[in-house]
Amino acid sequence: MNLSTPLTDYPRAKRYLPKLEKLGIRTVRDLLYHLPTRYDDFSRVRPVATLVPGEPCTVRGTVASITARRAWRNQRMVIVDALLSDKTGSVRVIWFNQPYLVNTLKPGTEVSVAGNPSAKTGALLFLNPAYETAAVSPSHTARIIPVYPQTKGLTSRGIRYLVKPLLEETYEDPLPNTIREEAHLPDINEALQSAHFPANGKEAEWARHRFVFEELFIFQLYQNLRRRRFLNLSAHPVPKDDAYLDQFIRALPFGLTASQQQVRKEVERDMEREHPMHRLLQGDVGSGKTVIASLAALLAARAGFQSALMAPTEVLAVQHFKTVMDLFPGFEGSIALLTSSQVRLWYGEGLVREIKRRELAERIADGSIPVVIGTHALIQKYVSFGRLALVVIDEQHRFGVEQRAALLRRSSSGGKSASGEQYRTPHLLSMTATPIPRSLALTIWSDLDVSYLTELPKGRKRILTYVVPPAKRAGAYEFIRKEVREGRQVFVICPRIEKADDAGTDVKTVTEEYETLSKQVFPDLRVALLHGKLKSKEKNGVMKAFAEGETDILVATSVVEVGVDVPNATIMLIEGSEHFGLAQLYQLRGRVGRGEHQSYCLLFTDSSVPSTVKRLELVAKARSGLELAEQDLRLRGPGEFFGTTQTGMPDLAMKAVRNPAIVKQAGFFAAKLLDEDPKLEQYPLLRANIKHLIAEIREA
Repeated sequence: MNLSTPLTDYPRAKRYLPKLEKLGIRTVRDLLYHLPTRYDDFSRVRPVATLVPGEPCTVRGTVASITARRAWRNQRMVIVDALLSDKTGSVRVIWFNQPYLVNTLKPGTEVSVAGNPSAKTGALLFLNPAYETAAVSPSHTARIIPVYPQTKGLTSRGIRYLVKPLLEETYEDPLPNTIREEAHLPDINEALQSAHFPANGKEAEWARHRFVFEELFIFQLYQNLRRRRFLNLSAHPVPKDDAYLDQFIRALPFGLTASQQQVRKEVERDMEREHPMHRLLQGDVGSGKTVIASLAALLAARAGFQSALMAPTEVLAVQHFKTVMDLFPGFEGSIALLTSSQVRLWYGEGLVREIKRRELAERIADGSIPVVIGTHALIQKYVSFGRLALVVIDEQHRFGVEQRAALLRRSSSGGKSASGEQYRTPHLLSMTATPIPRSLALTIWSDLDVSYLTELPKGRKRILTYVVPPAKRAGAYEFIRKEVREGRQVFVICPRIEKADDAGTDVKTVTEEYETLSKQVFPDLRVALLHGKLKSKEKNGVMKAFAEGETDILVATSVVEVGVDVPNATIMLIEGSEHFGLAQLYQLRGRVGRGEHQSYCLLFTDSSVPSTVKRLELVAKARSGLELAEQDLRLRGPGEFFGTTQTGMPDLAMKAVRNPAIVKQAGFFAAKLLDEDPKLEQYPLLRANIKHLIAEIREA
């Protein structure tokens, strides 16, 4: 056995393969790196006479009697009732739905049971404890017991059964000895044993630290290699032309903020170089990211090149198309819109016409259209750019890693372009309005340079935010009615589209809330429904009607978090606000406050838990998305910002981002190793691990 051995070659695993597949476990490495989430300490072995209610322990004794019966209220439930005796006394033990135990633990069998003794019935008993016969070395009792992420049909007990024999093998360590020694980390075999079956809590924590470091280290190696490879590619240098851009900037209906000016300079400096820009632009909703991207596209067009802007939704792509037309009417080139349902071309001076998809593709390929704005349609096979020099990806974490890479390959796959010129890699500007903590951004996107827009345009009014308990709900509805009478519009956001099996009864669904508001609370107002399961054409129709003032209240899921700009909307009401992350609440709030009128955000909650209310009040007081995101990171962890699909970062490493010291340490050693061996020729196991990571990212 080695770490890359598929579990199909492991006899013990054969009956569990479908369950393991559900957990993403396919190889020995996957199984051994499926670390416990917590541990139960059953190391204290107590005689029956000394049992203490609620104190975890193990009891060793002999089965005096054991029977099975069906519960009288639920005939499908089988109750196994046993009496376990030692020299000091007897204790009752009950298991549910495990009838086979009557044959496994026959009277006279020596057995250990581990759990928390309960005194609810008056006498002490164990309910559903772990157990094992005395004939085997302990895996489930009389020690610190690992508890794993599990799935239906594969419990922690089953995972322990699979893991224990594998720990008897010896595995080659992917971490170089020098790095392990310098970072004071245990070797892989010691760490695996300590992670799965530790002697104490300190040992378990130290082993976990080693694997967190390893995953961060490999991820940082991957990001560093990407960055170095990217910097070695050739790009079209786009010369700076301040006089050209200044004429557009002077015509804007607003002045650029200081941070916009700063970021503009950073982008222009990057684009002047002969290797591609690789920059992430982060800024709150309304901070002016589109203006920066548009100025970069105008600069590329001035130099005779093309730009492509890809947005995650058709609504957002159309909004960008309209924004660029409105902000830069003096642009003399043409701008195309390409989505799954819309193909349009702007000629300047407000002239827009429909164009056949094939004709547009031909004009993009020959380089005659300088700016193309679209959705995933931009990465379809029929789209090829003639002189692509700039790629802008909006809300980039909403695209898979491969989708982002596909747009860059539109003009960098080798050979020659339609215009006969050698392909070069486009400059890349990624944008996001999601407030991401700096520590998380610098870890996930360490291959990118990061710029921040830290100011909103002058004159923008602060959005007044209130946490609304049930007692004040009626008053809030009256306030909404007053705003609508004055011509304003309202967003109502719900956590879910439909009830989920694991959701509590208090989780509001968008369909339920739409029915309640449209028929009971506001039957006299125009209420519309929007969620992700609607067809694209329906969604666009609903949003268009709301944007044009034909709807008073839009009841939606967080689908509106991206791509909805309705200046006349002044109220953002969020139902079940405790079910959202702080950063997401902040971004949703930013969908209002885009016009001249005072705007409000109402955080509805039925929770009276002080910590929940306090958490929501952080949003009410927040002036900065970044500040709030840092607090969200501390409270909920990085997994709540994105999943592995968007970032490519392994789960264990994601959870570790809250510890900046280990992130910094892993990054330091990754950079140091690549300085010494840029191709990792001396470290085949590290290369294999990076390939494994890349495969996981592509699969996600």
